[in-house]
Amino acid sequence: MANSFGKLFQITTWGESHGGGVGVVVDGCPPRLSLSEADIQPDLDRRRPGQSRIVTPRKESDTVQILSGVFEGKTLGTPISMWVKNEDQRPEAYSEMATKFRPSHADYTYQAKYGIRNWQGGGRTSARETIGRVAAGAIAKKILRERFGVEVLAYVKQVQRISCDVNPETVKVKDIEANIVRCPDVAIAEKMIRLIERMRKEGDSVGGIVEGVVRGVPVGWGEPVFDRLEADLAKGMLSLPASKGFDIGSGFGGIHMTGLEHNDPFRMKGNKVRTTSNRSGGIQGGISNGETIYFRVAFKPVATVMHEQDTVSSELKNTTLKGRGRHDPCVLPRAVPMVEAMTALVLVDHALRHKAQCE
Repeated sequence: MANSFGKLFQITTWGESHGGGVGVVVDGCPPRLSLSEADIQPDLDRRRPGQSRIVTPRKESDTVQILSGVFEGKTLGTPISMWVKNEDQRPEAYSEMATKFRPSHADYTYQAKYGIRNWQGGGRTSARETIGRVAAGAIAKKILRERFGVEVLAYVKQVQRISCDVNPETVKVKDIEANIVRCPDVAIAEKMIRLIERMRKEGDSVGGIVEGVVRGVPVGWGEPVFDRLEADLAKGMLSLPASKGFDIGSGFGGIHMTGLEHNDPFRMKGNKVRTTSNRSGGIQGGISNGETIYFRVAFKPVATVMHEQDTVSSELKNTTLKGRGRHDPCVLPRAVPMVEAMTALVLVDHALRHKAQCE
């Protein structure tokens, strides 16, 4: 199913940007996990619009309701359905888009594929779809943390050309959440914020990189050859709105090294096999090797800008489109919990698959 993700821990998201609401059904969650809305809401608060001066001003509380799959505070092992009501719909703001395709959005491709599209805020293509992912990801993070001792986090590493140098082995959540751009380097964060604010005032946008980090993954997660752990991570990240690139470990930078320089030597540390470097990014042969997993996701500048642009109408006539609507001048601060969610969904699925096959 095109709207579903995962094998044993599977999610199906639903809803449109300006419909009644959005949500997710989670199937395959283990039973007897303590769960309430309070476990889900913090991540949705980090994802929601209107949370700071550098994100879209759309006002949504994004309050989650668990509709099924939980009884007396514990999961039943049955499907968990969660719903978030859309509170600040303004479909009239998109009336021009009913007959014109927004540049670099999915308007034209959806129309060409299906012969119909929801032009109100992009409908299903809107980033509001990710509410379901983040809600499901919060459950996945809780399972990973409580049952496997695995920590998942992400942060903004780069905005356009402004980049920070952060050690994925030691970065802390409190430092990530200490500022509105979610960059753990305070001095660099201020530069990023100033750039994003300038773009907002100019009616333009910028992109950048979110780095994901997973600590505490045991050896053995991953299903070669087609479901390699890094391959599933790449699919998860590149399914996010505005994502344009993925690399892991040394990534594209590894091409500047020789094989001897790039190899991660093995040594015994206590009774465990460890590596003295981690250019593999915690995964070798598609299987976790026990080291920290770290990777990067590139996000393009948001396509909605406050300037008139050339486009084509639904009647296939050349025309122009006025710049209007609410938008993020930079998607990165809100993309951080989205990257964490997709990471957790991939990992909890592979954790359950490994347990079913090998334990």
